[in-house]
Amino acid sequence: MNTSRRLLLVNGPNLNLLGMREPEIYGRDTLADVERLVSETAGARGFEVRAVQSNHEGVLIDAIHAAREDCAGIVINPGGLTHTSVVLRDALSGVALPVAEVHISNVYEREAFRHHSFVADVAAVHVIGEGVPGYARATQLLIDLLSGSSDLPAVFP
Repeated sequence: MNTSRRLLLVNGPNLNLLGMREPEIYGRDTLADVERLVSETAGARGFEVRAVQSNHEGVLIDAIHAAREDCAGIVINPGGLTHTSVVLRDALSGVALPVAEVHISNVYEREAFRHHSFVADVAAVHVIGEGVPGYARATQLLIDLLSGSSDLPAVFP
């Protein structure tokens, strides 16, 4: 069992524009607000957070690969890569860490092309459409899973 008390927070393409891009969908909170929220939520449970955001798929994959060395789990909002990236899905599966998938908007109530998630089958936790507070919930649920205090099955890819 991984005894690390660190989580990797991954934010995919365009999430660097939070607070500016389509605030009617994503709200006014910034990426810095998201990172602070996740760090505070995890910190209250004795975990630290390493955050990465990139508009480049390979950078995200490298960060996920590195997480297997010193992280207990991954909180990820893959952005548009959710619907297009088998490679990102395979990276998450390959590191065999528990994953929490989070989306600010309800992707299942938006355009049809957003209805499929390549990440869904490798994520143990899914928090969809709860806005930025959904990141805190995803973090809490992932830590519950890691600590054995969750009703979710403790099966990881």
